Amino acid sequence: MSKPSSTNPRTRIGLIGFGCVGQGLFDILERQPESGFEVKRIAVKNPTKLRPLPANRFEFRADELLHDAELDILVEVIDDAAEAFRLVSLALRQGRRVVTANKAMVARHLPELLQLQREFGGTLLYEAAVCGSIPVIRTLDSYFGQEPLRSVSGIFNGSSNYVLTRMSEGGSDYAEALAEAQAQGFAETDPTLDMAAFDPRSKAVILAAHAYGLLLNPDDVLNLGIENISPADIRYAAERGQKIKVVASLQPLSGGGATVFVTPQLVPADSPLYDVEREFNGVVVEAEFAGQHFWRGRGAGGHPTGSAVLADLVALRNGFRYQYDKLSGATVAEAPELELEVYLRNAPEGLQHALGVTNESGEIIVAAAPEGVLGYISLNKLHKHRDALRAAATFVAQTGKTRQAVAQPTQLATELVAE
Repeated sequence: MSKPSSTNPRTRIGLIGFGCVGQGLFDILERQPESGFEVKRIAVKNPTKLRPLPANRFEFRADELLHDAELDILVEVIDDAAEAFRLVSLALRQGRRVVTANKAMVARHLPELLQLQREFGGTLLYEAAVCGSIPVIRTLDSYFGQEPLRSVSGIFNGSSNYVLTRMSEGGSDYAEALAEAQAQGFAETDPTLDMAAFDPRSKAVILAAHAYGLLLNPDDVLNLGIENISPADIRYAAERGQKIKVVASLQPLSGGGATVFVTPQLVPADSPLYDVEREFNGVVVEAEFAGQHFWRGRGAGGHPTGSAVLADLVALRNGFRYQYDKLSGATVAEAPELELEVYLRNAPEGLQHALGVTNESGEIIVAAAPEGVLGYISLNKLHKHRDALRAAATFVAQTGKTRQAVAQPTQLATELVAE
């Protein structure tokens, strides 16, 4: 990239937020002056927090950056989704060019953000919101904008993946592995968003818009996490040559639209996701004509995520905006009752009955012991009883096999899987 000149002035950035991602971006731009970007103003929330730059570099009214006509692009990298939406929506109403890394905000408000861009002419890019340094959003939007996709799946959260790696490698229990992840900076003090799979759910919702043209409400998407996992579950997978990973799955429906869910999954050794370990993310795309594509990279951290913000800055300077080609022609059919084959451990008998666990023949399974049960459960029932599963300390992992719902006979069968 050529250095800026008098005829090619530096692009002036207004940076809102100076946490991990904000500092990562700032450091990248300082190291790469030839990129032609300059952080002119930085807005933060807490005036007393110690930061690695002189105090006079910071100000505390983010709205003032929105009204500074000399700033060419605004970058929003705060962790408050509601405040992020307020700021980004105001900027778009002014026709501004904006980059955000806030996946929860984008997933929750994408329909409104699209409407604001259409109405006022601004542009919003958010590559950094999904899988850190892996360029999956623009790839789906641009490269696969016209090609049907058989599936999109992946490990979208490095914190939970780190915990699973430590449990698998070191024999740690969940609490020990989580504490280590927090000490290493890979998990928050409150780990709920990561460990309960709310974070990868937001990312899956965003990808659904680009991969299948769907604008989904995150609350309608199943997310099951690993809060109730035990070493017994890790052993169960290992004895079968598998690993447990938290996998987001996007699968097209025959009549249009797609099914989207996030759950732990028993991943076989021949899967590209099998060797994605620690804080890394992995994305698998199965395209109709291009075949399988796989990307692996760091899904979080200042520099990896900052690199995604930099890529969006360059794209905005070059006039790029998402096309959403599949959104314009998307149809949503009545979804068939999809059933997932799952490994279910520590489910009370009443909860098993409510879930309607069945075997391959469609016979209802009742397990009288806390050992693992292998059977089929409808996606809708898993979603309906998600909170009950968490409260009962039940662990659920899908095997990757799915089927359309079968009529359930009245007879019972029993199938126990030893730990």
